[in-house]
Amino acid sequence: MRTQLTHKIVPLMLSLSMLLVAGCGSNTPNAEGSEGAAGEGNSGTGAVKVEVFKSHMGIGSMPAADDPHVKYIADQTGVQYELITTPPGSEPSEYLNLMIASDDLPDILRPIGGVEQTLIQQGGALPLDELLPEYAPHVWESIPQEAWDIVRSASPDGKIYYVPKVFLVPERAPLIRKDWLDKVGMEMPKTKDEYVELLKAFRDKDPNGNGKADELPTSGREFGRWMDHLFAIYGVAMWEGYPEWDEYDGKIQYAGTTANMREAIKFIRMLYEEKLLDNETFLNKGEVWQAKINNNLVGSWYHLPANVRDRYNAMLTQAPDAYIAAMPLPKAEGFDAFVTQKSMGEPEWMIPAAKQDNASNALKLLDFFYNPENDEFVRFGLEGEQHEVKDGRKVIIPPADNKPLALGMKNLTTTDDMNKRIEETYPENQQQMVKDMFTVSTADARQIAGDGLPASVYEGYPDIQSHKLFQEVLTKIVIGEQPLEAYDEYVKKWNASGGEEVTHRVQEWYEKVKK
Repeated sequence: MRTQLTHKIVPLMLSLSMLLVAGCGSNTPNAEGSEGAAGEGNSGTGAVKVEVFKSHMGIGSMPAADDPHVKYIADQTGVQYELITTPPGSEPSEYLNLMIASDDLPDILRPIGGVEQTLIQQGGALPLDELLPEYAPHVWESIPQEAWDIVRSASPDGKIYYVPKVFLVPERAPLIRKDWLDKVGMEMPKTKDEYVELLKAFRDKDPNGNGKADELPTSGREFGRWMDHLFAIYGVAMWEGYPEWDEYDGKIQYAGTTANMREAIKFIRMLYEEKLLDNETFLNKGEVWQAKINNNLVGSWYHLPANVRDRYNAMLTQAPDAYIAAMPLPKAEGFDAFVTQKSMGEPEWMIPAAKQDNASNALKLLDFFYNPENDEFVRFGLEGEQHEVKDGRKVIIPPADNKPLALGMKNLTTTDDMNKRIEETYPENQQQMVKDMFTVSTADARQIAGDGLPASVYEGYPDIQSHKLFQEVLTKIVIGEQPLEAYDEYVKKWNASGGEEVTHRVQEWYEKVKK
């Protein structure tokens, strides 16, 4: 039996007329037509233009056609990429929705907010089964067969409509201030009770050394997000605060309605009452929560080991001996603790059916990033633009608002890839710290049963898909507005509000993909 995992997707309510932009004709791209059409918009280089939509780009400006990175890839592939992203202040899924509604579609896009299922179901996505082996053979061969099977399970006709993200190492982990541990004279906790005693020491013994008694032993974000470590102790499958689908009592179920979740909420309520959990957790916006961690106020939290560099450097400005470690999950009697791992099936790239004439070029561009011969360039980019050489070693140049972004399209990560990334992005004296985090989180991680679950299982039940009912009861019980028994009433309401039907659909899907 295969094990798997899920991701939260919110469907976009788009009319059929908006999406059936290319409902007729062959699904095979017309290479001749694409060359001619795209060539009209190129910069006289002879390269074919491909528009790429990608949200959450981070710091940097959009590269122009004469950008060295753009020109290098055009020289290598004959494809000139034009990067498109969400305007400042716009909500990414809403902006993508508007692009689709206005028939202003890019040639290839990273789907967000569940748009991939809407496009698939309404005929607006291009099938890639035959196109990938021909135009993107390195993509086709690099991605595991299991991932392609999950992608096929997400479509009613069993076809491949998107290239999935594949992340074969755990992305998230319980993190802890090892220097705080040393200052309170305690060891890494092995049990839930030892963890509670450690949190009390963080609360009472001034480990940040500022004499203000302002330490937050552990913390999370609004709606109970990003405190998955507290649920993980009780074997609850969580992803950034959203309950996932996993096997409980021998069948796949929503973790947000299990006995495991009830015990986890009981535990978290106690932490809140004892002020061991930041009492502003359900008010913390993301930037506020991150600022607390950066400013040496939080002892234990849950986040991305690969992304601790900037946070760690911020800590060092006030605490020169700061040290972050991954915390092995403490054990609670009667429960199997694990870190939720989502390895494959999450949509990464898809091509609108309306852009089938340029699909061969979009796939050629994508294939460049998956070709092993280009690994060095994909990782480092161009000298003087994306990296510089120091003491014979390539060092990534930090991003800046006025520095053009460089397109990256590969999202397939192995342990070897992650080690290379750490060595390329962290100074030598921090590399082992981060590698150790992955060693610990990998030991505790488990791929969950709902990996790649299609958003179509939620059709007609938006409150089930959005986790709204769960977030309401979690918040009210933890802060003391409702008793723990309110959880039992919530489970009944969840089932009656569509959860029972969604569970049936999920179990049907699981029977199909686990064969």
